[in-house]
Amino acid sequence: MNLDDRKAKILRAIIQNYQETGEPVGSRTISKYSDLNLSSATIRNEMADLEEMGLIVQPHTSAGRIPTDKGYRLYVDELMEEKNQEVTEMKDFLIQRVDRLELLLKQMAKLLAMNTNYATMITGPSYNNTKLKFIQLSEMDERKLLAVIVVEGNIVKNTILDLERNIDPQDLLSLNLLLNSNLNGLTINEINLGIVKDLEEQAGEFGGLVRKILNAVADAIRNDGGMQIYTSGATNIFKYPELSDGQTASELIHTLEEKDQLRDLVKQGLDEDGREGIQVYIGEEMPMQTMKDCSVVTANYELSEGIRGTIGIIGPKRMDYGKVMDTLRTLMAQLDILFRPDDVPEDERGE
Repeated sequence: MNLDDRKAKILRAIIQNYQETGEPVGSRTISKYSDLNLSSATIRNEMADLEEMGLIVQPHTSAGRIPTDKGYRLYVDELMEEKNQEVTEMKDFLIQRVDRLELLLKQMAKLLAMNTNYATMITGPSYNNTKLKFIQLSEMDERKLLAVIVVEGNIVKNTILDLERNIDPQDLLSLNLLLNSNLNGLTINEINLGIVKDLEEQAGEFGGLVRKILNAVADAIRNDGGMQIYTSGATNIFKYPELSDGQTASELIHTLEEKDQLRDLVKQGLDEDGREGIQVYIGEEMPMQTMKDCSVVTANYELSEGIRGTIGIIGPKRMDYGKVMDTLRTLMAQLDILFRPDDVPEDERGE
């Protein structure tokens, strides 16, 4: 939908004022915007046209106007085209290296909630078709073996195996060489029964241990526990009257705590072809009924080929879309810095 410049400015002014106050916006309020320089009568006529176009609505007689989902959609689409600058509010935090990805994601969710005053969610990365880079086997306590698994994106997964008997250091070295020379660069799906059988034969008396190690590697990388979602800021929804109604708030809190519906939303975004960059779901566009009064802004991050996850910010339909999108763009840039640092050799960074 194409609006002339005047209508576009009035719609933007209505949305921005409603974002700030949560109250219907009248023509007198809009006339105070210095860049418009229009009379209240002219603004009323333009607002009537915007209402006919379905972009704003008058909630009750003699009240001002509020944006519709369609109005928000037009505003967001134009805003997404205009926004290309990055905010720096979270740089100091994000450029600090965090050893464990899980800790980083939890801290990110918390900081996002504090920074935006909305609810936030961040999924742990999925490891579909992720290639193995390295396996390191080390003896821990008696009859315990530590397997350190490094996959694309320099993501580290650890698992501890129980041994039936102690293993000689030389035999352990041989197992490390055997596994890495045969498995480096393969995905879990490519490690088929033929490869496993061949490795078992080469390992001789340690064939059973090799199978046990490969099962542990598969479990660690496939993340069979299901998609992990970290949420924060659920109580922020009580700051917005339109979301703090007893039933509405209860349903939202339940959705954020149980997370099943959030997983469906994330999978929808990850599974659809071409879903790159920032996505915005407004009101009825949400796939779940419990969030029809909300807007959700999501962005998919990718640490390396096949290692992907989603960051989402959940708030009222009058959320500050500009700030939210700038914040997500900054996060994407900083994640790229964290997981593709300058000191990584070019042949390990990927295209």
